Amino acid sequence: MSKITKRRRISSRRNERRILKGVIHVRASFHNTIVTVTDVRGQVVSWSSAGACGFKGKKRGTAFAAQTAVENVIGTLMYQGMKRADVMISGPGKGRDTALRTIRKSGIVLNYVRDVTPMPHNGCRPPKKRRL
Repeated sequence: MSKITKRRRISSRRNERRILKGVIHVRASFHNTIVTVTDVRGQVVSWSSAGACGFKGKKRGTAFAAQTAVENVIGTLMYQGMKRADVMISGPGKGRDTALRTIRKSGIVLNYVRDVTPMPHNGCRPPKKRRL
């Protein structure tokens, strides 16, 4: 009796995945800029941040660091074949405008750009005033 074994081809999942349309989420805080790209179902395809690009300390919050993070992500997106994207920008940081400008220059067609910064409708009560 001989056993029949199935041979499976082991390959990298990253190369197989072709993504034509996605969503680019930009989170620009005062201290860092995080760029995440998801497919239309919401599964993360690629991400980068100013800290992951090698910027440390105060330099992470700059516009140039945000531009570098976006360029880093878009390089992998072009490799995976992305043509169209929606952009969601959130946060008050300096990297907002620079990130959007870099995405526009990259050649990806943008369906819409939406500001999804959370705004309280007079939410939590502020702490009481300091007395010295």
